[in-house]
Amino acid sequence: MPEYIAPLKEMNFVLNELVGLEKICANSKNEGASIDLVPSVLEEAGRLAHEVFSPLNRIGDLNPARVEDGKVIESPGFSEAYQQFVEGGWGSVACDPNYGGMGLPEAVDAACLEMWIGSNVSFSLCPTLTHGAINALKASATEEIKQRYLPKMITGEWTGTMNLTESQAGSDLSVIRTKAMPEGDHYRIKGTKIFITWGDHQMTDNVVHLVLARLPDAPEGVKGISLFVVPKFLVNDDGSLGDRNDVFPLSVEHKLGIHASPTCVMGFGQSNDSAGAIGYLVGQENRGLMHMFVMMNSARLHIGLEGTGIGERAYQHARDYAKDRVQGKSSDENSETIIGHADVRRMLLEMRSLTEASRALCYVAFGELDRVEQGDDKALARVEYLTPIVKGFTTEIAQEITSLAVQIHGGMGFVEETGVAQYYRDARIMPIYEGTNGIQAMDLIGRKLLADNCGRFNLMVQEMQSELASMEVSGITQSIVQASVNSLELLEEHTRWIADNVAADENLPGSVAFHLMMLNGYVFGGFFMAKSAVVAQQKMAEDKQFYDAKIKVADFYANSILPRALAHAASIRGGSNSIMQLSEDQF
Repeated sequence: MPEYIAPLKEMNFVLNELVGLEKICANSKNEGASIDLVPSVLEEAGRLAHEVFSPLNRIGDLNPARVEDGKVIESPGFSEAYQQFVEGGWGSVACDPNYGGMGLPEAVDAACLEMWIGSNVSFSLCPTLTHGAINALKASATEEIKQRYLPKMITGEWTGTMNLTESQAGSDLSVIRTKAMPEGDHYRIKGTKIFITWGDHQMTDNVVHLVLARLPDAPEGVKGISLFVVPKFLVNDDGSLGDRNDVFPLSVEHKLGIHASPTCVMGFGQSNDSAGAIGYLVGQENRGLMHMFVMMNSARLHIGLEGTGIGERAYQHARDYAKDRVQGKSSDENSETIIGHADVRRMLLEMRSLTEASRALCYVAFGELDRVEQGDDKALARVEYLTPIVKGFTTEIAQEITSLAVQIHGGMGFVEETGVAQYYRDARIMPIYEGTNGIQAMDLIGRKLLADNCGRFNLMVQEMQSELASMEVSGITQSIVQASVNSLELLEEHTRWIADNVAADENLPGSVAFHLMMLNGYVFGGFFMAKSAVVAQQKMAEDKQFYDAKIKVADFYANSILPRALAHAASIRGGSNSIMQLSEDQF
């Protein structure tokens, strides 16, 4: 079974040519954010992914995490791999130097994370959740809490979790029942949370839980939720670990995929005669959901990276198999293996072009996060609009990409021993967690488009149109760029149509939101593919094989992927009637 190999040349291309990493580094407030460091950082991250994390991917799938004696036992080899992660300082790449971080751009950290995802999705979820918890504490916690928890979380010595969901409160957090009772300088937390990723393990000395709970006098609904930090072990004033807190894993879920990532049912204050687990308020009372959204939005962008990472891994595996598998008479007389078949090439190109488009979307969004930190007044609007697209679009196409990997393997793809079935299973959670893709689509159309009177959308589209108009093109790149121009006009036209018709049809947003999200994804992806092709044409002499391939993949995207935008546009024009006309008893 082939191990994951980081696509470093492609990653560096996206960071430098599409994200504008050199300018981000130059404008950074952190002295450590040097563009000269980036190639070596990515190379070492890729080595870690290939040599350490990737060999554990199959092992973790076959040996899931389990609960024994009130603690989660992680999959074999994971603890040793995590220690290498900590020793390398990998948790600190984009973190604040004031608390021990390296201070490199978020876009660089995103590239590192993509490699760790591609090599081992289950393992990558642990540092991903910790990164989100770090961001939430940095944004909302008191300085005392930051000093107590952030340094050890940034080094990776402690990990972090996000505790939102309860059995009766999935996407609707307004009905959570976990209680927080004031007690001196802290609170007592009692309740049960489900679906808690890496809620417990033995890889570190402490696990820092961020927990949503309700105070006794809190108002009903989401306005009555507060956020608390609840450590597995209490932390003394001198930073040493104190007593075991009353927070324990009650069980782990038996899942379709990501078997090595323990998805826990966590009990807070569930021991006999317990007054509750000790927790400390983060931010303001009754504003916990707002504070937690820092972590949730971070998680949504990271899940977009999951779609990209698993897509890259699946593509590599399918490509290598297609180059090796001899079967049938090839369309290409020079090839004896199935990669010579036109239909196999179609599937491989769909996998590759969609992965490249999703990588560009993800990295650009993280680059906008860096620009927000640097005071770019338009960057926040861009990242807000991109976030639901990154999470929704990239995880939707990950389902297609991993399915194509199985298809290229034929019957062998349906056999677990080849390994591609694991990618298919692991990817299936991605459109579901951190807000299903239906919720992402509704966020896009409701909060990010209509509530803003299309302001964020207009900013992004006008910037793209202006850039396309200024590109110097010839030959094949001219048709690629024109396809992007046409698709942006299509997107603009149908976005205006939604805005013009939504007042007359209350069911319109919910009926067309998914199609709008996918339309945005395909069209924005087409813009980045077109931009890549133009840059590749200009740099052809530097590396003909790499840049020639860039143009050809972009040409495939323009001709075979971008036409999908027409179907989503047509579905938008279909409105809500065909969806709402069937009565409930007719289902």
